[in-house]
Amino acid sequence: MNTKTRRNTMSKRMRITVLSLLLLSYSGYAQDSTSFAVFSDVHYLSPSLAGKGKALADYESATGRNTNDMHAVLDEVLANIQQFAPDILLIPGDLTKDGARQSHLDFKAKLLPLAKRGTRIFVIPGNHDVNVPTAKKYDGDKTEPVANVSPGEFAEIYADFGYGNALRRDSASLSYLAAVNDSLWLLCFDTNRYAEYKTSTISSGRILPQTLSWALEILREAKKSNIKVMGMMHHGLVEHMPYQSTFFASYLINDWQKNAAILADAGLKVVFTGHFHANDASAFTSSAGNTITDVETGSLAQFPFPYREMVLKKGNLHISTAFVQSIPGKPFFADEYRQKLEKQINAVAGNRLSSLGLPLPEDARSALVQMIVKMNLLHVQGDEVLDDDLRQRIENFGALMDDPDIDLKNFQLDFPPADNTLDLCL
Repeated sequence: MNTKTRRNTMSKRMRITVLSLLLLSYSGYAQDSTSFAVFSDVHYLSPSLAGKGKALADYESATGRNTNDMHAVLDEVLANIQQFAPDILLIPGDLTKDGARQSHLDFKAKLLPLAKRGTRIFVIPGNHDVNVPTAKKYDGDKTEPVANVSPGEFAEIYADFGYGNALRRDSASLSYLAAVNDSLWLLCFDTNRYAEYKTSTISSGRILPQTLSWALEILREAKKSNIKVMGMMHHGLVEHMPYQSTFFASYLINDWQKNAAILADAGLKVVFTGHFHANDASAFTSSAGNTITDVETGSLAQFPFPYREMVLKKGNLHISTAFVQSIPGKPFFADEYRQKLEKQINAVAGNRLSSLGLPLPEDARSALVQMIVKMNLLHVQGDEVLDDDLRQRIENFGALMDDPDIDLKNFQLDFPPADNTLDLCL
């Protein structure tokens, strides 16, 4: 072999070696990093069930949800997630408006293009998804009942989205365990009470004792094998705002403090939830000093229409949040729905106070409603700050209630950590 040939051969080998090292380096990086997306509470209504007419118009007026707008929001989010191209998509419940079988089938079809691009999708039911006795279609001036889905049918429809390839299934519920990779598991809790539905759904949730025992065994095995575990459930595991368990108990699982402590002490550090339609993260530390963070994602059927993008690398989970600001034909979409939500909160808060029969003067009642509206609008968006406007509303209410010494310095509007951009150590 002459010198020139030898040089060319060595040069070729060098290029191959360098390329191999680069590929190995990239492969190692890719395996070390896993990307996720999360959205929740879509409340999807199949277009085939949304016949135009007075019945649908009444529903849209009562809820503030234009069905076509909601479909456009989902399309926008799915298109953006396709650009992000996550390894995993998590959807923690309330996939459909009222559990109609056709809505489930059509919602699944909306997700298939993303799945075909390589994103693995995991779902868990919400209180609006299984055994719903009020599943209906809208037809002109009337509604008509339609088929819902049983627990078994739910698992069958979403076989490709968690249930068919589960490492384990809980015999007492639709809970399951899935493997994200060799070192990360996803523990999905079914916290719903659909077995008790008769004439309507039940908003509150719980973890069955059998399910908790099943989950704790999994967490023990994971700890022995040095496998990290992330959780997902529909209902909140941890309080997200002051007095939530007093005024909004149905949005948390029963005995939330006890269950949060048990799961934290068993090694679960994060759980992804929905249900409350607010974008919030809240941490709970057990008496033993173990912390679990409930990362709640707001609804795609309500302002501010959030979804999350996350990257897990070397044990650090970086979470960021995006919000749908506009849809085709509606450049001021977010502002329109913010105003709708403000009117709804105002009406709900006023009715709730009236039903409680509190002997409040009209000016005090009005001040309290205004304060509730402001706090709720801040809470659903996350990272709420006690601004001058809200501080003034609280002070006005305190003065009207003859309590001018309200301690605003110690008033905690938002529990740590941050809500929309945060890092969690797993």
